[in-house]
Amino acid sequence: MVEFFSTSLMKLVITLCVVVISVTVPIVEAKIRHYKWEVKYEFKSPDCYKKLAITINGRTPGPSIVAQQGDTIVVELKNSLLTENVAIHWHGIRQIGTPWMDGTEGVTQCPILPGDTFIYKFVVDRPGTYLYHAHYGMQREAGLYGSIRVSLPDGESEPFRYDYDRSIILNDWYHKNTYEQSTGLSSKPFVWVGEPQSILIQGRGRFDCGTPGIAAGLCNATNPECAPYTLTVVPGKTYRLRIGSLTALSALSFEIEGHNMTVVESDGHYVEPFVVKNLFIYSGETYSVLIKADRDPSRNYWASAKIVSRNSTTPNGLAVLNYYPNHPRRKPASNPPVGPQWDDIVPRLAQSSKIKSHRGFIHAPPLTSDRVIVMLNTQNEIDGHRRWSVNNVSFSLPHTPYLIAYKHNMLHAFEQSSPPDNYDSKNYDIFSVQKNANATASNGAYRLKFNTTVDIVLQNANTMNKNNSETHPWHLHGHDFWVVGHGSGKFDSIEDPKKYNLVDPIMKNTVAVHPFGWTALRFRADNPGVWAFHCHIESHFYMGMGVVFEEGVEKVGKLPTSIMGCGETKGYIRP
Repeated sequence: MVEFFSTSLMKLVITLCVVVISVTVPIVEAKIRHYKWEVKYEFKSPDCYKKLAITINGRTPGPSIVAQQGDTIVVELKNSLLTENVAIHWHGIRQIGTPWMDGTEGVTQCPILPGDTFIYKFVVDRPGTYLYHAHYGMQREAGLYGSIRVSLPDGESEPFRYDYDRSIILNDWYHKNTYEQSTGLSSKPFVWVGEPQSILIQGRGRFDCGTPGIAAGLCNATNPECAPYTLTVVPGKTYRLRIGSLTALSALSFEIEGHNMTVVESDGHYVEPFVVKNLFIYSGETYSVLIKADRDPSRNYWASAKIVSRNSTTPNGLAVLNYYPNHPRRKPASNPPVGPQWDDIVPRLAQSSKIKSHRGFIHAPPLTSDRVIVMLNTQNEIDGHRRWSVNNVSFSLPHTPYLIAYKHNMLHAFEQSSPPDNYDSKNYDIFSVQKNANATASNGAYRLKFNTTVDIVLQNANTMNKNNSETHPWHLHGHDFWVVGHGSGKFDSIEDPKKYNLVDPIMKNTVAVHPFGWTALRFRADNPGVWAFHCHIESHFYMGMGVVFEEGVEKVGKLPTSIMGCGETKGYIRP
């Protein structure tokens, strides 16, 4: 009897210990990560040419945000631009439960005024490679951007192995300031921004200081700010290279001399691995590639970024893959890679079609959709002003942000007519300069029924220049979408949906529609809020190439007054 009670007491003690341990020792504890940033103009020479750039704490690119899944990010942002407003978008972060923190001026918040401090606070809910950048005017191309790297919680593993993790951002760089560019885009006659002067790899490039017409003292080829970016590797090790593009205009081909790259992740989703010699990347996209330092370790190698899809004279951006212990400034002995032909669309289409979800991480899309919106991308004119349009409607932002207007019933602050769901596909020739060049301007929004499935078909067409169609990377805020199809020519609403990939499509937040082609995507309207969907080319969005989706805004919680103070919300006082 005594033995029975002793055994029972021992079991009870063990059980209580297990319960106490499970309650008092959490497996994973999310962190709050604080950043204090000051945004201001400084003279910088990222490509050896000195000009004003927008910096964060004196840097461009700005500081990287490094976190784990589930962490809360707090950014205390002071606007010291003196004469400009600002807003920062957290590109790829879905802002579930915090749509007011998306950082899109005119859509989710009023801009941050000169001298003011604004606090962004949000959760990074998924691991992956993301970006941040200005979302006010054309400030992104002035240098206000950076990277976000979110890792898995401790103890969890990814479906690939590597020894070291590195991040780089590719960008194009203009010597004209954004005021000159935006004024030209809005002028009669129209003044195009032209091709960029340089391609930057992690904020560094090289402009030819011997170019005629450069004023003395403006360009210094020996300035250490424009020394090539160097990525040092240890022979035999494998590196995860997170590559993001925040170009203002350019589609790029990135390659590393003599090294193959294995694509394993894109926009925060694991990819069924495939090997490329050069990676095509469009503005707003991110990729993770694996490279192994398995070449001749006695020398260094070039990394190169070349403009494709445009007949550009901009020289390739160059960086150095430095094999330790070679000196990081030791120039590679060979010539840099030339890169693919700018107008060879076949390999670009092939890469777009090759990207599939990793077979162990497939999130199957709904088999049918509740609504189909076909968006024709065209150039138009409105009262003599050159514009970009969707279904013959050019987008403009209202003075009162949509999220506030919908939530506080200020619907008079913008047009209530919804943009069209389609265009006259039967009679429209996408291969010719349009006969009707005139468009209308509107700030009306698409209202999506909450928790429904929406198909978007992006249809490319000829611009106002003969035999010309451009590449447009489209970015959706607040969501990831399934890329269910790509095609050349005009989308066939009967036959092409039968070919959709509904088995293992990749999920992304940014996707390209190729010249004279179409791209189909599917998403769930399940994130309450108001979200921008737009071409990520800076000048194109400025010229009206975008739309806004409203979904379930009645489910959004109380809005913080810190996002208010403009338009119809001037009576609201910021704390």
